[in-house]
Amino acid sequence: MAKQPPHRDPAQDAPQTSPPAHAAAGLPAIGHTLRMAADQMSPGRVLATLRRVNQPGGFDCPGCAWPEPDKPHLAEFCENGAKAVAEEATERRITPAFFAEHPVAELAERSGYWLGQQGRLTTPMLLDAGAAHYAPIGWDDAFALIAEELTALGSPDEAAFYTSGRTSNEAAFAYQLFARRLGTNNLPDCSNMCHESSGSALTETLGVGKGSVSLKDLYQADLIIVAGQNPGTNHPRMLSALERAKRAGAKIVSVNPLPEAGLERFKNPQTPRGLVGGGTRLTDLFLQIRLGGDLALFRALNHLLLTTPGAVDDAFVAEHCAGYPEFAAEAAELDRDATLRATGLPWEQVEELHRLVLSSKKVVVCWAMGLTQHKHSVPTIREVVNFLLLRGNVGRPGAGVCPVRGHSNVQGDRTMGIFERPSAAFLDALGKEFSFEPPRHHGFDTVDTIRAMRDGRVKVFFAMGGNFVSAGPDTGTTEAAMRRCRLTVHVSTKLNRSHLVTGARALILPTLGRTDRDLTAAGQQFVSVEDSMGMVHASRGGLRPPAPGLLSEVAIVARLARAALGPQDPTPWEEFALDYDRVRERIARVVPGFDDYNTRVRRPGGFALPHAPRDTRTFPTATGKANFTVNPLTAPEVPPGRLLLQTLRSHDQYNTTVYGLDDRYRGITGGRRVVLVNPADAAGLGLADGQYVDLVGEWSDGVERRAPHFRVVHYPVARGGAAAYYPETNVLVPLDSTADISNTPTSKSVVVRLEAEQPNGRAAG
Repeated sequence: MAKQPPHRDPAQDAPQTSPPAHAAAGLPAIGHTLRMAADQMSPGRVLATLRRVNQPGGFDCPGCAWPEPDKPHLAEFCENGAKAVAEEATERRITPAFFAEHPVAELAERSGYWLGQQGRLTTPMLLDAGAAHYAPIGWDDAFALIAEELTALGSPDEAAFYTSGRTSNEAAFAYQLFARRLGTNNLPDCSNMCHESSGSALTETLGVGKGSVSLKDLYQADLIIVAGQNPGTNHPRMLSALERAKRAGAKIVSVNPLPEAGLERFKNPQTPRGLVGGGTRLTDLFLQIRLGGDLALFRALNHLLLTTPGAVDDAFVAEHCAGYPEFAAEAAELDRDATLRATGLPWEQVEELHRLVLSSKKVVVCWAMGLTQHKHSVPTIREVVNFLLLRGNVGRPGAGVCPVRGHSNVQGDRTMGIFERPSAAFLDALGKEFSFEPPRHHGFDTVDTIRAMRDGRVKVFFAMGGNFVSAGPDTGTTEAAMRRCRLTVHVSTKLNRSHLVTGARALILPTLGRTDRDLTAAGQQFVSVEDSMGMVHASRGGLRPPAPGLLSEVAIVARLARAALGPQDPTPWEEFALDYDRVRERIARVVPGFDDYNTRVRRPGGFALPHAPRDTRTFPTATGKANFTVNPLTAPEVPPGRLLLQTLRSHDQYNTTVYGLDDRYRGITGGRRVVLVNPADAAGLGLADGQYVDLVGEWSDGVERRAPHFRVVHYPVARGGAAAYYPETNVLVPLDSTADISNTPTSKSVVVRLEAEQPNGRAAG
């Protein structure tokens, strides 16, 4: 049997430190995986579950969106994927008795780690107006309550429908259809907080807001640049792909403010060399860049390419690109001193990268939130595209753009129409298929949803998965905004803080997870997902659901839609809930690339969605070509005595889900309230290793945002920067500090001062 959840909250303990690691995975990863799984499940359940992860006929890992290879390994999961599976397949249960024992006010004092360890939710629960405890409610009554609140709104735009990236294609399509049948495009999602900058930049420059590479391209690349990304923690299976590319002859360059163990050396736990040998050294060149300096680096690189005879693919540029003269004129000028200040790199390293590029015909650039969560994120990614276009590295095997998504179906949700600014073509197809006129005005993204709730313009908040309160920026503002709602609803598998920061009334609707068997009167159902490289494949759970009567996300949407829209609505919601093939038939007629969906998704490995720049070197942009852009040099400005903070994950974490309290690659154990500071910066600020400080955000609105009681850890961070875990430091990210164009919170670019904690536990200042 699995161990019981902790009674006390160990997340309140003081963290301990040791030197950071210089290699990832290996035997320790196997041991840690088995311990975490055994904490949640019996041995037989561990075996029955893990052997189905990412396998044909099995289920898609609820962790990251990294794709599966053509021939999956028998253990096609990583350590963090196994943790995600164990958390969902846990044998622990939260019943109504739990909520009767614990008032909401008490639960609100617990850490996210403790809440997540309590087990799977089993029963719909209602927190009525003025009540201290959640109480059980029947499904029909829950849907009637939500319908009552929705129909009482003055406008459909007074409701917002949030989506987490774990929602399946089928549930996401039904969800956006319901919202638009109701009359709103208020469909914020987690993409707004992470890769929206990627989508904005890539749509403008290439015409498709997704990556252009496949796993095969990575294996064929001559040079792979990994910028602003930590695969060892966030996408561990990517390390296997990098190892394969490395053995095929690829060079790998890491661009990051922190040295990351996984990119230094990878001990593949599925090979003898990884288990008992030294593993594979991955990085050939490590550029320890200052936070926010990536735009300056790629501008400098492009300047060097333009001034190197024969470096530019003139034929590709002439045939396929627009905007080149304007870009070239701007990039011909380079302020070397400004570049060095912005990047913090010696010029010799920039030249070394330039030489690697010149010796490489096929180049892939991978990135994640280290590039997407700055004010100048969209220009940065546009400059990355400029770099690739210069040498024809788009639409060629072994080359292209590779934004690496976090959530396992965040890209699929967007493909299914979860977007506050849908295209006219999508709305036309949706309206034609379902015989209605969808709303055309733009809705609220995540940041605008928080603003609208704060201002009383959104009164009903409905979340399909996720942990909105903890994931959102400016935690105090986000929590106050949620409390202004008349009703907040969360469709969830596990308990989290968003269930405890509520509107006047609140509902928790428990749902099936990826690991659960989904049986309807029509037989066992499956769902589908899209990975980070545009592959769509099936996912079939095999475990008995944690409670009888538990509904899938598709069924929850369908039953809510019928309750809210009434019997007169012609959409066959009952058919959708009964047989997901009926949903997929509609998707095939609305969403390009999904022809013959039901047949192709049943094939082992699924199918690839079309991508015009990759497939045909055509670019569906405003100009009909790939667009060069002009991106003036800019970098964050940090006043003297302050540091630029980036939020990041620990190794025992997936987004806002905390699996454990150790970050063994960075040498942090037993706690999360740490701030990593370069020893030289710490000395200049008079901060000793192990000293406790408050992190105080500074922004132009003059509002004090404070994260108290963080242990200073002397760490090899790039000078002028600092790092700390989210969601604990999301309180420091101002709601109105967002990326230009994409409106993504600037979570990697927060100016902070560190106030020393006094013996009485309060910070001076």
